[in-house]
Amino acid sequence: MTLLYHWTRLIELLYNAEHVVELLNDPDITSRETRVPVTPRAARGVGCVEAPRGTLFHDYETDEKGIITDVNLIVATTQNNAPISMSVNQAAKALIKDGKYDQGILNRVEMAIRAYDPCLSCATHNLDGRIAVRVDILDAGGNLKDTFKN
Repeated sequence: MTLLYHWTRLIELLYNAEHVVELLNDPDITSRETRVPVTPRAARGVGCVEAPRGTLFHDYETDEKGIITDVNLIVATTQNNAPISMSVNQAAKALIKDGKYDQGILNRVEMAIRAYDPCLSCATHNLDGRIAVRVDILDAGGNLKDTFKN
């Protein structure tokens, strides 16, 4: 039921659109006293945030002047790589029957990717601007029969 992630995102989007009205009327958020002075120092900050792509982990280190000296980001694509691959494999096997396939199949296989990571299909491109998606068609023995890409 991987594609139900799309419905979940729609529900979250509707909730957030309704909730923003409450936030716009919150005096703590709309106050002009929003700037907090910061004194630069050597430190480390680690945090995480939930995003449409999944959980993002951030780890920053600064020197005594507050200049960033080290960054480690663990993005959702890294965490979702294995399930994305499994879903793409499952979608391709379900959609390609009797060696017959077309451009529509590639689009439907991409749907499995977007269920986990709605940004990946558009954020990742070849140098010529095309989205870098390729499907290798293998026979039952694992031999390459064709390569299908957009």
